[in-house]
Amino acid sequence: MRNPFKEKKKKPVSLEEVLGKLEFVEGQISKLSGEFASARQQLSEAFQKIGVVRYNPFRELGGDQSFSITFLNEKNDGFVLTSHFGRDMQRLYAKTVKGGKSEHTLSEEEQESIGLAINNKSNGQSETAEKRK
Repeated sequence: MRNPFKEKKKKPVSLEEVLGKLEFVEGQISKLSGEFASARQQLSEAFQKIGVVRYNPFRELGGDQSFSITFLNEKNDGFVLTSHFGRDMQRLYAKTVKGGKSEHTLSEEEQESIGLAINNKSNGQSETAEKRK
């Protein structure tokens, strides 16, 4: 594989050559700027913020095996996924989030999960889960 940095480069000998190289470089910068803008747009729509709350919704069963996890993009759009785990059942709920709010009724844990995601402070366990113990 050739290494372009180790090759001896021929120095331009005329003003026309310098202007030609400058024009080429400006074209490359313009092309890269367009690619960067496109990548930035795609990134703004990707999930970047995550909030997790683990808890026990059923007092008689042990452990914080239920959870609410929120996935949000740059505009705080996304969804919250809640799993209630019980001895004889498993329930899974998904609710859409737009601008950090949901048109669905949210539990305390789901609201907390959204708040953690918006503030990007998810550490795997929330204060709510700690208070319930």
